Amino acid sequence: MLGPNGTPFQPATFQLTGIPGAQRDLTWIALIFCILYLISITGNLAILALVLQEPALHQPMYYFLSMLSLNDLGVSLSTLPTVLATFCFNYRQVSFNGCLVQMFFIHTFSFMESGILLAMSFDRFVAICNPLHYATVLTNRRILAMGMGILTKSFITLFPFPFLVKRLPFCKGNVLHHSYCLHPDLMKVACGDIHVNNIYGLFVVIFTYGVDSTFILLSYALILRAVLAIASGEQRLKALNTCMSHICAVLAFYVPIIAVSMIHRFWKSAPPIVHVMMSNVYLFVPPMLNPIIYSVKTKEIRRGILKIFYKSPA
Repeated sequence: MLGPNGTPFQPATFQLTGIPGAQRDLTWIALIFCILYLISITGNLAILALVLQEPALHQPMYYFLSMLSLNDLGVSLSTLPTVLATFCFNYRQVSFNGCLVQMFFIHTFSFMESGILLAMSFDRFVAICNPLHYATVLTNRRILAMGMGILTKSFITLFPFPFLVKRLPFCKGNVLHHSYCLHPDLMKVACGDIHVNNIYGLFVVIFTYGVDSTFILLSYALILRAVLAIASGEQRLKALNTCMSHICAVLAFYVPIIAVSMIHRFWKSAPPIVHVMMSNVYLFVPPMLNPIIYSVKTKEIRRGILKIFYKSPA
């Protein structure tokens, strides 16, 4: 956008698009998003309450699960204001500074989720490869330190982003392609030298997703080697079964990220709705799926839920 004297400037507000071409179906889209938020928020709050109330769940695995649920709540609440405003009330404007704040929290919680999944893979590695020292390795103090480390790393890494964006002029309009603010979307309407933003963004992605996913794969390579060394087939299956919930959570998080990256790199001519829908999957599906995955796959969580609903042990 250009100012009165023809120079580029920062707009007072950004216009959110939502889903291109779906303006006539706002009621149905709003209903779908409300259901997604309801499942996500209710499910993650239930996990947190369950771990807090059940003494049997006061174990490292469930402390990490609580971190994941708390983070998923952060992801959902970060997008909720503008998504509901866009689809429920057809209010599509967000202030410039409000957009930067939302962008910061969305990306911070996303990167934190990657770190929490890495910590959970370490938990499974110790439980299977070194079970005799599990309680001494994963003490409450170390778990708290790991959680604070993940939070600090994500906060410090993402902290420069709003300031890097704020220094830029915007001469390509103020229309964003989502119902929330993302750094790549803002770069599409910014002008001037955005090399610093792009380079730093690439560094953050590699430093976070790249490093975390590499260590997750390494953890499971070591876990698989340890499991294959178990003589009993039944014991091997039991050991692998303790990892299934975490494997599903990792896939639910990383598959959409990989898909978004592949589309951006190799399908540049893809319709805008493809990018929008994949970004929605990336932000909305993991927070919704994680409570369901752990409720279905984890016997202790399932038993605790049944106790809450039926007031008796399962």
